[in-house]
Amino acid sequence: MKHFVHEKNIETALEVALALVVVLLGGLVYSYIRIFSLVEEVEKLSSDFASTTEMFATDLVAFQDQLKSHSDALTTLGADLRSTTQNIVNVQSQLGGVEQTVGNISGTVTTLEKLSKTDPELLQKYSKVFFLNEHYTPERVIEISKEYLYSENHPEVIHAGVWPNLQKLLVTAKSAGITLYVSSAYRSFDEQKSLKSAYSVTYGQGTANQFSADQGYSEHQLGTALDFITTGLGGQLEGFDSTSAYQWLLANAYRFGFTLSYPKGNAFYIFEPWHWRFVGTTLASDLQNTGRHFYDLDQREIDTHLPGIFD
Repeated sequence: MKHFVHEKNIETALEVALALVVVLLGGLVYSYIRIFSLVEEVEKLSSDFASTTEMFATDLVAFQDQLKSHSDALTTLGADLRSTTQNIVNVQSQLGGVEQTVGNISGTVTTLEKLSKTDPELLQKYSKVFFLNEHYTPERVIEISKEYLYSENHPEVIHAGVWPNLQKLLVTAKSAGITLYVSSAYRSFDEQKSLKSAYSVTYGQGTANQFSADQGYSEHQLGTALDFITTGLGGQLEGFDSTSAYQWLLANAYRFGFTLSYPKGNAFYIFEPWHWRFVGTTLASDLQNTGRHFYDLDQREIDTHLPGIFD
């Protein structure tokens, strides 16, 4: 009986062992199958990865080629842009030159037009230098308002182009408390002749020549020169240089285009502080700023101011 039991136990143990072996073998088979499947998946993934990498590499090369192509295009565009910009600059420069040339031509035409309409005698040196014949008269004269005349019973006229500046001068002087009147303005050839004859009789020819011009050599015949006078001198011109009116003219007359014709030490006549000539604000200002006088200048320099004498 004991022997039978022992054999039974052995058989059972063998069955258990066999079952364990089967289970182990099954696990091994499953593991092998799983490993094989995983290997296949890895190989497939590797293949896919290689394919994807190759595709990316191909795309990258294509992209790099496109990028280079765009870069080359941008470089070409930049060069074209620089060339176009330079062309624009060149054109603008040429246009600027054309505009300047046109402006210069326009200015020249304007100057020539002004010269064609301006009496060339207005800025000539007449005191014993140039001569005005008996037929010369200003192109147009205007009567000076009586309120500005020292003697209302003796009418005076002046060049029409000078009158606006003269009126401004007189009004400005009055507002500054300065008393100024016009004693003498335009004189014709014959009037100057009669005046010089009278002076020659009274003072003698030699003395008269020191302060009075012969007919044809007087600035008064231009209609742009005048003699100022003020109160307190008994109606005389002598002593005008000691008045506040003279000092005011020295400091301000240039602003209205007037300059002193015969200062102290001039080579033509005695010092005439009352005698002022209209030469235009540009020339008068230049004379004032440089401390020169009209008859100090060369005639060619004076003539450059003629086109703008009434500006």
